[in-house]
Amino acid sequence: MYRETNRHFRFDWMTIILFLLLVGFGWLNILSASHIGETVDYFDFSQPYGKQLVFIILTFLLIILILSIESKFYERFSSLIYLVSMLSLIGLFLFGKNVNGATSWYAIGGMTIQPSEFAKAATALAVAKYISDLQTDIRVFKDQIQVFIIIVIPAILILLQNDAGSTVVYASFFFVLYREGLPKVYLIIGLLLVLISVSSLKFGAIVTAIAITLIVLAYHFTRRKKPAFLKTISVIIACIVLSFGIKFLYQNILQPHQQDRISLWLRLEKDPVKIAQMRRDILYNLYESEKAISSGGITGKGFLEGTRTTGKFVPEQHTDYIFSTVGEEWGFAGTTFVVVLFVLLLLRILHLAELQKSQFSRVYGYSVASILFFHFMINIGMVMGLIPTIGIPLPFFSYGGSGLWGFTILLFIFIKLDSNRINEW
Repeated sequence: MYRETNRHFRFDWMTIILFLLLVGFGWLNILSASHIGETVDYFDFSQPYGKQLVFIILTFLLIILILSIESKFYERFSSLIYLVSMLSLIGLFLFGKNVNGATSWYAIGGMTIQPSEFAKAATALAVAKYISDLQTDIRVFKDQIQVFIIIVIPAILILLQNDAGSTVVYASFFFVLYREGLPKVYLIIGLLLVLISVSSLKFGAIVTAIAITLIVLAYHFTRRKKPAFLKTISVIIACIVLSFGIKFLYQNILQPHQQDRISLWLRLEKDPVKIAQMRRDILYNLYESEKAISSGGITGKGFLEGTRTTGKFVPEQHTDYIFSTVGEEWGFAGTTFVVVLFVLLLLRILHLAELQKSQFSRVYGYSVASILFFHFMINIGMVMGLIPTIGIPLPFFSYGGSGLWGFTILLFIFIKLDSNRINEW
């Protein structure tokens, strides 16, 4: 009787503890970044830290719900969950609320819900379901196309809502597919896409096209076993089309502020006056963020003692730039602590994923780790100026109910799936 009751509480508590540490420390930094005045009312629900506290309380109710549902439910109804999630993204075009140029929210009463945050878990479930099907072989081109479609549909819907940051996250599923047997040629193609894109913007489409042609032809004629010449020509044509296509996409599809961010990152602009203006308009947050982080030193200025944080030098610091608060008030020691927590969480999820006895649970676990890694890597790289600012929150840390709930659903579905392994006698 005792064992039957105790098994309901047998989960991977190391993962749960890491989650709690991130959420708790995140809330402390949201408090620092958003409080007003010298005294702090911890239960002022009109302030972001007060609202986040409510979100956290509701998160625990959400966790109880997720863990109380039979784990087979997530596999059995994964396709339905995915369909509902896609419909919620489509509905934004009719009923969505525009915030900062992106139509990504539903306004419900006095709060907003961002369905793209929940679409990540839904897509992860759908990908895991499709790959784990007995008839699916990820090494077969037909199956590759179908799983790509599952991933691309939400990415396109989110991109059309002018939320490029959330769209980029769907590239994380490449790691999942690679783990499940996707041929290495796709890794090469992915790297080539990045190199050609950067080269086309930096040096021009014509120069890039000529360079690609010479490199591919040199590869063709220096090989002992020469590939078919028609295949070589096809590769050259595809790369040239991509070179000019990237230029067209950059000039005609991206929004002006997105163009400016890429332009500054690649140093495409030559006019010093325009560069100075772009830096003031676009890089203000980044410069202030870097100043806040560097001012923290080794141990930081202390909780609620960050002068740049309390002075509101970094706009919206409690959201995407929350890591700068850690750097100023907790210093290098605090930022290291956060990085270590994330690394431990990611390694733990990957370790548990490899222990799974069902392919569905393993694929889903890798999806969780990949999505969290992408958010973690891009957000910290963005705050430190290593990559362009694209507006991606730090999981469990940045302010926002939808983000916190979306990441919680993503993680705790895996914890529930993993409980099957733990509770086997």
